[in-house]
Amino acid sequence: MRVILDAHGGDNAPLEAIKGAALAAKEYGCTVVLCGNEPELRALAEQEKISLDNLEFLQADDVITMEDEPGSVLKAHKDCSMAVGLRAVAAGEGDAFISAGSTGALLMGATFLVKRIKGVSRPAIGSVLPSEKAPYLLLDMGANVECRPEMLFQFAHMGHLYMSHVLKHGEPASVGLLNVGTEDTKGGEIQKAAFALLKESDLPFIGNVEARDVPAGVADVVVTDGFSGNVLLKTMEGTASMIMHNLKGVFFKNTRSKLAALMVKGGLSDLKKLMDTAEYGGAPILGVKRPVIKAHGNSNARAFKNAIRVALEFAEADVISKIETALTAEKEGEPVE
Repeated sequence: MRVILDAHGGDNAPLEAIKGAALAAKEYGCTVVLCGNEPELRALAEQEKISLDNLEFLQADDVITMEDEPGSVLKAHKDCSMAVGLRAVAAGEGDAFISAGSTGALLMGATFLVKRIKGVSRPAIGSVLPSEKAPYLLLDMGANVECRPEMLFQFAHMGHLYMSHVLKHGEPASVGLLNVGTEDTKGGEIQKAAFALLKESDLPFIGNVEARDVPAGVADVVVTDGFSGNVLLKTMEGTASMIMHNLKGVFFKNTRSKLAALMVKGGLSDLKKLMDTAEYGGAPILGVKRPVIKAHGNSNARAFKNAIRVALEFAEADVISKIETALTAEKEGEPVE
């Protein structure tokens, strides 16, 4: 399979992007196409002694930055590495596309260059996060600040299919609606209307879920509007960072605590790995015609490698055709599988 990677997207690009591509090409046996300034990328790889086996290049003469307007990916920066890569994946020159660049620009480019799946109101960005039981998908986590009930309903369908076929390998993924209480009557008019749609559907809908229960793994897919999703995501990231920082302070307080730290070093390493966003690779943009992954802005080589793994799993599971089929079936009143 061929994955196209925006080599200039992200805080640590292009070096970490090249390293991650090389690691993925070796470990997964795929071809990674580095989209960017080819002479610069080749020179950097040679300087750092990075193998270019199974790596290819797609020339792009421009770079879009975090300071640029997201819409400029369509016109003013139409020749940037992100736009060139998106057009290439839309044309079938790769099986998936990844960028750690501007989220707004990537969403705009995915929507208008790769284009929406027929019947999808708005694409959504899903973030895979750790819980006590297993990773779960939170969507939307920032793309759509305001949502209509039918949009949340579509997010649930797309998230269910993504999790069922990518992370749960065929097992049905449960769906919960983020709300201020678990009772059926909780929430505003949008949440109530979305609840009614989900309850009447064939999805494995477990009902409303509260934010405090999300980290416990109450649902495989947690559906919400982009505003609430982003607040929940940032709160969890900040809380995890605070906990890890304080744990470090506790264990390095004195000699006795340092000895205790040595005794539980393995468990602490496992906890750190569980909370590390680099382990989860990237966030799928669901609702567009080709697999597009948003990698974290500060991705290192390992994060880029894992983003490529996620992109491969996304493409291999053929989730997009399943979403198309599900939307058609739902429109015709047939069960969704």
